[in-house]
Amino acid sequence: MAGGSQNNDDDLITAINVTPLVDVVLVLLIILMVTASYIVSRAIPMELPSASTGQPDQPARTLTVSIDERSQLYVDAQPVADDALRDAVRRYVQSLSNRADARATIAADGRVPHSRFIQIIDVLRAESVTRFAINVRPEDLQR
Repeated sequence: MAGGSQNNDDDLITAINVTPLVDVVLVLLIILMVTASYIVSRAIPMELPSASTGQPDQPARTLTVSIDERSQLYVDAQPVADDALRDAVRRYVQSLSNRADARATIAADGRVPHSRFIQIIDVLRAESVTRFAINVRPEDLQR
């Protein structure tokens, strides 16, 4: 019996079939891509009617807190003493029509101690600003 294959059911399976793994990963990738497009565009595109009495939809102002290399604080580019930061944040929150719209951007020099940065976050949270972003250089994100 020349050329016949020998089927031995007692052999161990030593190779892994990656085809099902690739199928599952591709399905997950497609689901991620479709979901991401819905998250990015939260509004349904439509042509809205015009009205003479309408008000423009203005996003809430964002508070900017900056800390330079000497740990000097700035609120909206104005120098502020440490004890005046809480008052500045409180005035910002009170100026909003809805406290839930309160948000801040924190820009800190890379040489600022971590504890100083956390102090600023604590002040913001104590004054109901729980939505904040941290400013970084865009090229640092591409690593």
